[in-house]
Amino acid sequence: MIERHHPTLSIGAQCRLLSISRSSFYYAPQGETEVNLALMRLIDRQFLKTPFYGVRQMTQHLRGSSR
Repeated sequence: MIERHHPTLSIGAQCRLLSISRSSFYYAPQGETEVNLALMRLIDRQFLKTPFYGVRQMTQHLRGSSR
């Protein structure tokens, strides 16, 4: 889509023509951390066991609260 070595159009000009910001062109996604992936797996596992839990019940369960 954007040619880094275009003979006449700079990257900034190409981004303006495509209506995207230059920072979004240079942005490289970082991915998820292992801690975040582990938490997401824990939430998914619990949700599959108890899909009827609301946000409050799920939060209390994951925090280990015994209310």
